[in-house]
Amino acid sequence: MNDKTYDIAIIGGGPAGMFAAYYASLRKLNVALIESLPNLGGQPQTLYAQKEIYDVAGLPKVSGTELVDQLTNQLSLLSVDEYLGTSVTDIERTDDVWKISTNKVEIITKAIIIAIGNGAFKPRKLTFDYDPAIEDNNLSYFVNDLNDFKNKDVAVAGGGDSAVDWAIHLNEIANNTSIIHRRNKYRAMESSVDTLNASSVEQLNPYIIKDVTFNNLDDSKIDVLLKKIKSDDEKTITIYKLLVNYGFISDSKILRDWNLELEGPFIKVTQQMETNLPNVFAIGDIATYPGKLQLIATAFAEGPMAVTRALRNLYPDKDYFEHSTSMFK
Repeated sequence: MNDKTYDIAIIGGGPAGMFAAYYASLRKLNVALIESLPNLGGQPQTLYAQKEIYDVAGLPKVSGTELVDQLTNQLSLLSVDEYLGTSVTDIERTDDVWKISTNKVEIITKAIIIAIGNGAFKPRKLTFDYDPAIEDNNLSYFVNDLNDFKNKDVAVAGGGDSAVDWAIHLNEIANNTSIIHRRNKYRAMESSVDTLNASSVEQLNPYIIKDVTFNNLDDSKIDVLLKKIKSDDEKTITIYKLLVNYGFISDSKILRDWNLELEGPFIKVTQQMETNLPNVFAIGDIATYPGKLQLIATAFAEGPMAVTRALRNLYPDKDYFEHSTSMFK
């Protein structure tokens, strides 16, 4: 058990949690930042590291990796205890503090901010068995490095915003790009579909993937067997890279176990980001309230709101109207 008692422990090391940790430390609070993955960054780093984001104030566009790098640099200016590769299993209220149980250590804190994005997410994978070695080089569920797709024949599976956007983006650097979707109509922004239709991306619709195997003549490539919907027609394409974008699965069971009031998979909060539990707050994609907008910009605002409310609850006599310019003096 860690003997230190924190003012605030933040569960979730994505952009919302990172900025909340920075702001809490800026307000001279003792902060723990807990992340289940081995690195900070959350979904922007894991799901769309190389994809460009356009709704962060002051940045016309920024990739997931670039955004996380900037947040990491910002966080390094102040003192925050980071617990990486640390999964929270339970929270328990004891003597006006919270005990956070994890797979590594127990953490004692006066307040908690939950910033776990869409929860414990994992990609929806192909529904059939295939050689696991294919995932080493040829099959991906995330794009971590665009160079893996450069000058290669690639295919994207899926019909949502992410799949359509990646097909358009990868087509700029790949040799040939295809998109595989089970329907003729995409579930994506109209403007993105218009861009896709105007591009050279080959649209393989309506098809589903039936099998993926190494190519017999060149094991650096894979054969993707496609079956046409409501038909016996099949075709095989040979490519270097297959990116599967079927969406993600999240599990809110652990939140129910913590006795948090939920609305669907989301945590209900007040306008000051308070949950139904004392000094437990929620921010970012996991939090919901009337008029909520699921934007990174919104999450960046919710962090300071939660921190300020926690500060007032914990230290009502403390001067909390400092400006950031004076805090660094």
